[in-house]
Amino acid sequence: MSSTAFAPKRAFELKGELSALSVLRLQDTDMGRIARELAAKVKIAPGFFSNTPIVIDLKELGDGERLLDFAALKIVLIKHGLVPIGVRNAQMKAQEAATQAGFALLRNNPAGHLPAANTEGSRRQRHQWSSEAPPLRKSLMITRPVRSGQQVYARECDLIVLAQASPGSELLADGNIHVYGSLRGRALAGIRGDITARIFCQSLEAELIAIAGNYKLIDDTEDSLKGHPAQIYLREEHLMISPL
Repeated sequence: MSSTAFAPKRAFELKGELSALSVLRLQDTDMGRIARELAAKVKIAPGFFSNTPIVIDLKELGDGERLLDFAALKIVLIKHGLVPIGVRNAQMKAQEAATQAGFALLRNNPAGHLPAANTEGSRRQRHQWSSEAPPLRKSLMITRPVRSGQQVYARECDLIVLAQASPGSELLADGNIHVYGSLRGRALAGIRGDITARIFCQSLEAELIAIAGNYKLIDDTEDSLKGHPAQIYLREEHLMISPL
């Protein structure tokens, strides 16, 4: 009998994967202000933010990042149910302070955006890929209203709702979201990092909308867009809303 027949399985397998993570782009180091504004956002959608992994982006702080208290920031994030993962766009001094507080250091390049080699071979390969028909992506179609407290997730496809989405409901999709009725509750498209995903609706009344981890609350939406047909999309990592 082979000596490997009863060999135990490995305790774990270590692999590298890309995951969509929420990003907190700091624009101020005032911990009191950060805590107050964070509490206000979490209050609107507590279930969504609960146990959400989050990355801290320091790019907009510039030299002001040296004033940031990373230990206090970590306490604030955990207090509001978030799980701090790491920091990006940090200068050397801030990197040292962040690691001492238990943060990981992440690369500045967004996940999935890798530089392509500018060679003849790579150009031929890109041309070959572009000439092939893209794979068909099926859609999950919901024909009835989505009730309060109900969550619908379209895994690896678009979500189409032919009725309304009620307050307190949650629509999730790896691709686009189409709502042919009033969009209330929460709608999150491209939740696995698809920055090209969009949200379309006949009446924008959602308490929270998000694409690839970029969020906007109803209070941050222009009054002229509320209650009207609209589309939501990303432009240079900023969530945009335009009328249909």
